[in-house]
Amino acid sequence: MSNEINKTYNPKEVEERLYNTWVEKGYFTPTPDKTKEPFTIVIPPPNVTGQLHMGHALDETLQDILIRYKRMAGFNALWIPGTDHAGIATQIKVEEVLRKEEGKTRYDLGREKFVEKVWEWKKHYGDRIINQLKKLGSSCDWTRERFTMDEGCSKAVKEVFVNLYKKGLIYQGSRIINWCPRCITALSDAEVEHAEQAGHFWHIKYPVKGSDEFVVIATTRPETLFGDTAVAVNPEDERYKDIIGKTLLLPLTDREIPVIADAYVDKEFGTGCVKITPAHDPNDFEVGLRHDLAQIKVLNDDATMNHYAGKYEGMDRYECRKQMIKDLDEMGLLVKVEDHSHNVGQCYRCGTTVEPIISKQWFVKMNSLAQPAIDAVKKKDTEFVPEHFEKVYFHWLENIRDWCISRQLWWGHRIPAFYCDDCGEMVVTKEDGAVCSKCGKPMRQDPDTLDTWFSSALWPFSTLGWPDKTEDLSYFYPTSVLVTGYDIIPFWVMRMMFSGIEHTGEVPFKYVFIHGLVRDAQGRKMSKSLGNGVDPLEVIDEFGADALRFTLATGNSPGNDMRFSTERVTASRNFANKIWNASRFVQMNLTIDELCVPAASELALEDKWILDKLNRLVSEVTENLDKFELGVAVAKLYDFIWDEFCDWYIELVKPRLYDTENPTNKTAQQVLSYVLSNTLKLLHPFMPFITEEIWLSLPHEGESIVIANWPTADDALSFPAEAAQMEMMKGALKAVRNKRAEMNIPPSKKAAMFIVTDHTELFQNGAVFFQKLASASDVTVLKDKSTVGENTVAVIVDGAQIYIPLGELVDFEKELKRLEEEKKHLLGEIKRVEGKLSNKGFVDKAPARVVEEEKAKGEKYREMLQKVEESLSAFQKEAN
Repeated sequence: MSNEINKTYNPKEVEERLYNTWVEKGYFTPTPDKTKEPFTIVIPPPNVTGQLHMGHALDETLQDILIRYKRMAGFNALWIPGTDHAGIATQIKVEEVLRKEEGKTRYDLGREKFVEKVWEWKKHYGDRIINQLKKLGSSCDWTRERFTMDEGCSKAVKEVFVNLYKKGLIYQGSRIINWCPRCITALSDAEVEHAEQAGHFWHIKYPVKGSDEFVVIATTRPETLFGDTAVAVNPEDERYKDIIGKTLLLPLTDREIPVIADAYVDKEFGTGCVKITPAHDPNDFEVGLRHDLAQIKVLNDDATMNHYAGKYEGMDRYECRKQMIKDLDEMGLLVKVEDHSHNVGQCYRCGTTVEPIISKQWFVKMNSLAQPAIDAVKKKDTEFVPEHFEKVYFHWLENIRDWCISRQLWWGHRIPAFYCDDCGEMVVTKEDGAVCSKCGKPMRQDPDTLDTWFSSALWPFSTLGWPDKTEDLSYFYPTSVLVTGYDIIPFWVMRMMFSGIEHTGEVPFKYVFIHGLVRDAQGRKMSKSLGNGVDPLEVIDEFGADALRFTLATGNSPGNDMRFSTERVTASRNFANKIWNASRFVQMNLTIDELCVPAASELALEDKWILDKLNRLVSEVTENLDKFELGVAVAKLYDFIWDEFCDWYIELVKPRLYDTENPTNKTAQQVLSYVLSNTLKLLHPFMPFITEEIWLSLPHEGESIVIANWPTADDALSFPAEAAQMEMMKGALKAVRNKRAEMNIPPSKKAAMFIVTDHTELFQNGAVFFQKLASASDVTVLKDKSTVGENTVAVIVDGAQIYIPLGELVDFEKELKRLEEEKKHLLGEIKRVEGKLSNKGFVDKAPARVVEEEKAKGEKYREMLQKVEESLSAFQKEAN
């Protein structure tokens, strides 16, 4: 036998020791083996911007549950860890630190020195995140750890960029893009979050040259007026047919612009006249191309006005707007201002309102890449769990615009394009530098970096060595499951899909398992501004990793948000303690050294019942895990362990355990250890540490539960008839205990029981259970109740009628006296409360809260009186 486990479970002592052992022994490091089926998960790489939050803890816990389950189920399970450089987010963080600590900007350092600073940040926070993942118990293969800017991933990025460029799928052009004036960079559509914002429609007169006429346009962004190059009307609009082709005087400027006709204009919306600003609106941009209009960009990168704004040059866009409106009003050109609520785009990182502006950027043509990704999900090559999240995926891909992939940042993958400043030649290459083939001069690399999602999109295959044809890539790819939140389907999931199909010819994963967000106890999203975030490391420090993991798995339903509270973690810790105490009891009563199940002929009824229960549990939990119903699986485990195993089986088997002369003593030990050992295996993916510590102390085969075989259902351990009999017995025991509780009879008060039943053998064999678990002093099993005396308490259950002599349960006189005194006391309290509430002086003068409290007391006393009177009536009826 192994050493006895400690009296109490100490997660701090156990977790680090076990985790280090698992890593040292290489349990998490599989090698390609064609005799085994691979099961691969790549971690959604946390950003190196700080530390893990509760959302990460949920994400990683769900992945670890799946990977540990599949490892035990015989799969060659690989979980690849890593971190993401996170472009904008990381650069902003480092710039903030630089400003606060050194009073400098990145420009003071220069690009090279600034990037060195960011690498230092990455080293510190990247390592911290990895250590936090280990604290959670994540069974990742740390020998394969990756970073989106490591040498291999960077090689993949260059390969993809060059390949797409050669195919004509990457191009450089001036297009309307989303611009964040605070981050000073372009954003993709997926990086813009839209929110309803209260705004205005400003109606402004544009005079017709050489006449007293004017047209009225309505705009939500009057400051872009300086970039107007036309006013458009619908060619079918009878109101404006006469002014098409005329010239307008652009207010606040000395420019003139034409009136053009274009079907894009909605006759019914606004005034039917639309200002066309090709450099600041995507629809106007297209109109401008059709009519060969100039593109005048009026904003600087930081959203201040440029020289096209005349006297407003240098003003912030909103300051300019305010002053313009004042000036237009004074000039008589402001017709009216209407309140208008509209959808406004905001930067997903800093929340700043983005500006649609024309800019020369790098783009990926999306139409030909999107369709195969749509088809793959429609054909079920990749399946979403839950399925309804396909709608989000399809919505983005079916309405996708070309992907703006260039960012005006210093941190990230540099765009592998080089320019010759002498002759204007450009080359795209995988090499680190380039020399002009025309004039032989060294070429200058494009200063922009790639969107961080460009490299993340390659994660499932770049982490396995692509573009090199590695053994890992051919064996572990495509991966099996992607576990991620619904919030990054457009950012990441769809991009991995089209990238995987385009560059490897295969979908990157078979399943996309979507989970929800972790919210606080009130259902609010966790955020810094609300101050309701919970640090998973602090929870682990106080309660242990298993308690946190169990809490995150409990109630988890694919795609749905979950609420987190300390009370739930406390309940999970209590569950861990329950398992520990039950296991310690089992271990202390074991004299056997080997794990085996006795022959069916040696098993008692309760043994067959618990083995049948375990057999069903194995089948159901396995099926739930295969369907990603992790919350359902863990609920079944909880019920089985707490209720069936701890509260029932252990109690049922104690008489045999304590009687060492009993010939079934050894059988009881064997069943106890077998059931406990296999239950620990089922629980291991959810609570890896406590299950390993207990399992090692029990009779077992193998060196660790981590690599033990997953339990399988065994027909030889299926005993449905005996299980049904035991459930009948349990029902009778529960009913007796409930009846005694209703009558306030303490467990120490023993009483005789007469059981009238057709199942005489069953209840005769179970007589000991009624003595141990239902406080029976003596049990008599009868075919009919003819010999049962009067004045008994009757308990009617499925298959039996149980009679308990009332005189053995209570002292009639004493109980009647107690109930009468309680009734008298309650009547007095009710009279007192009613007296107060009928006193007008009290009701008028007392605070409303005090009056309400008295009313509540009255209700409570009346409810208590009703129960006492019911008890008196029932008691007197039984007594007579």
